[in-house]
Amino acid sequence: MNATDITQVLVIGYVWPEPRSSAAGGHMMQILESFLEAGWRITFASPAVVGEHKADLASLGIEECRIELNNSSFDRFVAGLQPDVVLFDRFMMEEQFGWRVEKHCPTALRVLETADLQSLRDARQQQLKARLKDDQDLNDFSALFAPDQRQMFEQMSATDQAQREIAAIYRSDLNLMISDVESQLLIEQFKVPPALLHWCPLMIDTPATACRDFDERAHFLSIGNFRHAPNWDAVLWMKTTIWPLIRQQLPTAQLHIYGAYTPPKATALHNPAQGFHVMNWAEDALEVMAAARVCLAPLRFGAGIKGKIVDAMLCGTANVTTPIGAEAMHGELPWAGAIETSAVALAQAAVRLYQDRALWQQAQANGQALLAARYERRVHGPALIARIQACREDLAAHRRDNFTGAMLRHHHHKSTQYMSQWIEAKNRTD
Repeated sequence: MNATDITQVLVIGYVWPEPRSSAAGGHMMQILESFLEAGWRITFASPAVVGEHKADLASLGIEECRIELNNSSFDRFVAGLQPDVVLFDRFMMEEQFGWRVEKHCPTALRVLETADLQSLRDARQQQLKARLKDDQDLNDFSALFAPDQRQMFEQMSATDQAQREIAAIYRSDLNLMISDVESQLLIEQFKVPPALLHWCPLMIDTPATACRDFDERAHFLSIGNFRHAPNWDAVLWMKTTIWPLIRQQLPTAQLHIYGAYTPPKATALHNPAQGFHVMNWAEDALEVMAAARVCLAPLRFGAGIKGKIVDAMLCGTANVTTPIGAEAMHGELPWAGAIETSAVALAQAAVRLYQDRALWQQAQANGQALLAARYERRVHGPALIARIQACREDLAAHRRDNFTGAMLRHHHHKSTQYMSQWIEAKNRTD
């Protein structure tokens, strides 16, 4: 292959990927690895501050570049690079840089990595806040988990967040959807053409060795980036309601909570006397997961699919979660643990799994089957490359069929260009 035949990819990251801090960071690295396996050349650019757990992209042969918002230096950068494919990491990056890409690289395929529908997650967070304001009961949240897609659409559709996010999806040539449930919501309720969506869940390799058995494990575990609001809410629900119920039945039980960027409000919850241990960041998340017997993921709101639950299945660890935590994770296959809607039921399920060897082993087996059926990297990686290549080969027709996207690009890019030029001029005079 000649150098001129190598596909050049520009990734514009909302953050620098931290695969050991969040599922979104892990998914981004899986996408990058798929591109590298296809022989593509990658440049990763981001306006974000570099985090302490940033992946070493340079060691993989990926070029790194710091860029700035509302700065015409990006024009010179992208015009010189002339990428064949531009991947926007979340819709905010498409909003900020999409018009500059369009201006200098009009034939570049524009791909949006949604990570999850942030407008869906925000709408569910507002539902939870309203529920807690109107009803102080911290046990039963079954009604909160019940709304169908039409009800979610009605709540989301008028919000600024949803209108911005769906507009960015229309403006993109291809959108990577980690959740097939969210794809269904976009197609059936927001009327997004299926041709604009591609299912790309977390991509993992099936474990080559057997996982630790029941008797080789101890304790409960919860894990997740503390900066992610659904994770912090889950920690609070465990502390106030779920964990005391578990300790009533298992007085010596221990819960270890790991998470990147642990704030003082989280460390303040640390209480060894209650068996409630806030452990900060785990150097190796899979190692601590493999040592635990049960993973607790009592998520009351959120979107996408949950990296912590995939990690639990990868390590053969039974998990207890809510319908939000399990959403889009298992299709019609049996769950790798228990799915419950109340604190009492979550606690009871956690205790059963912790004590019942046969039940726990069945949960482990279910998890292994789930991984093989839905998350194989050797399936999803090549499928992603093939879908991108197919879109590139028929890009003119693909864009013609997406007239709504073309219309939105036209108006958004004109208005954004004028606004950006005004901000740059103001910055020069200040």
